[in-house]
Amino acid sequence: MYDELTEVDIRKMEEEIKYRSEKLAPMLRAEMRRTREFGDLSENEEYKEAKREKRRNEGRIRYLENMIRTARVVEVEKRDGVSLFDYVTIKNLDRGIEKKIQIVTTLRQDALRGFVSKESPLGAALLGHKAGDTVTVEMPDGRSYKAEILAVERGEDNDTLPISGY
Repeated sequence: MYDELTEVDIRKMEEEIKYRSEKLAPMLRAEMRRTREFGDLSENEEYKEAKREKRRNEGRIRYLENMIRTARVVEVEKRDGVSLFDYVTIKNLDRGIEKKIQIVTTLRQDALRGFVSKESPLGAALLGHKAGDTVTVEMPDGRSYKAEILAVERGEDNDTLPISGY
C-alpha cells in the first residue's frame, strides 16, 4: 500500500533527510568519538546512548527515504464537502464533546494536537460531507460512534504543518 502524500510532504521529508544527513549525523559521530574516550565500552553508558542516537537517526533517514520512494503524490482537491487540510468542528454525539480538527495526510497526523489523518476512521468518515451532516465513525475494533459536523473551514497545504517524527 502506498501512502498518499502531497508535494509539500515530499519536500519536508527531503529537507529533514538533508538536515539529518548533513548536520545531525556528523554531530552524532563526533559524540560517539568523544564518549568512546571515557573508557571501557562495556560499561560506558554515554557511548551506548550516543550509539543509540546515531542508529535512531539512521533509521529515521531510511524511513523517510522509503516513504518518498513508495509515496503516491496526490493533488489537493477541494470538494463540496470536507477535503484534505480543511478544519472541521465536530461534535461526538455519544459523548457530547465538541472539538476542532484538521484533516491531514498520514505523514502529518498527530491526533493529540488535532491533526487527523484522512485515512483514519474519523478522517475517512468526514471526507466529502458538509456542515450539518451526521456521520458514523467505524472503529477497527468494531465499535462505532456518531459525529455531527458543526462547521467546515477551508484549509490549505502549507509548510507550517509539521511532519510526524518518532
